[in-house]
Amino acid sequence: MEYRKLGQSDLNLSVVTFGAWAAGGWMWGGTERSEAVKAIQVSYDYGVTSIDTAPAYGQGLSEEITGEAIKNIPRDKIQILTKFGLSWAGTKGQFFFNSRDNDGKPLDIYRYSGKDGIIKECEDSLKRLGTDYIDLYQIHWADPTTPVHETMEAVAQLIKDGKVRYAGVCNYDVALMKEAAKYIDLVSDQVSYSMINRGIEQELVPYLIENKKSVLAYSPLQRGVLSGKIKPGHHFNEGDTRADLPYYSAKNIEMINVFLEKLKPLAEGKNATLSQLVIAWTISQPGITIALVGARNAAQAIENAQAAQLKLSSAEISLITAELDKLKLEL
Repeated sequence: MEYRKLGQSDLNLSVVTFGAWAAGGWMWGGTERSEAVKAIQVSYDYGVTSIDTAPAYGQGLSEEITGEAIKNIPRDKIQILTKFGLSWAGTKGQFFFNSRDNDGKPLDIYRYSGKDGIIKECEDSLKRLGTDYIDLYQIHWADPTTPVHETMEAVAQLIKDGKVRYAGVCNYDVALMKEAAKYIDLVSDQVSYSMINRGIEQELVPYLIENKKSVLAYSPLQRGVLSGKIKPGHHFNEGDTRADLPYYSAKNIEMINVFLEKLKPLAEGKNATLSQLVIAWTISQPGITIALVGARNAAQAIENAQAAQLKLSSAEISLITAELDKLKLEL
């Protein structure tokens, strides 16, 4: 496993970090708790020391699963990344979207990052995770109803109190990064990035490189469609929101699979799976510090972890990127 420094901090994360969104089941059509626990534990055995979770993932379930999985691992051997700012209890902040909980009941999600909400969320997360500090605390989505300074000053207080080590953000553009940086030292921005979702390369990545901030790339497999395992006509479980997203239309799935077929000889020549090749390409891109990759079971976790060992030459990276540039999805 390779480890990379987060921004200008002393926090080193495994280049493949366990993304625990799917572990919580929320928006993924449910989860099997025991399998999710095993997936995290096996990841650690293969060198994955960093776990990214959030209260919103299963309304606390993902954090509980993470806490269960790491309870017998020395705390200083792992890095816990979690978030705040998405609330399903109350109507403070800005309405975000309608969803359903893991039991199928209607759920309204709000963006709220006022000081009171942050302090409570941190305490709740610490309890669920079974720890007394969080390595990286990140706002999940910006809350336009709360001044940025209030949000960042609350996180700064948590750092001062020893409950949080470093501050990061998620889904921030350059303007928000600049505003937040006035009040706190941010080390990272966690954003969606994949072979077929490269919009951050234009403005955000150059800014973060110049200012020595890390990019934590989530959904590098575009929620599974880049694994080659999702074919046209794929059945999504009830509650799995992927079915409604444009990346998973029958036509786009077909085009993505044609593209992946072109990569198969390269993957096979390296005794690698398509997923591993995609992850290796992702972590080789300029400015990308780590890739957050989810797993529902131990086998997937091992496959993801081993992707860190796969090395691509500059010629191979260029070949892959050239094929990507020919891919015109209907989004």
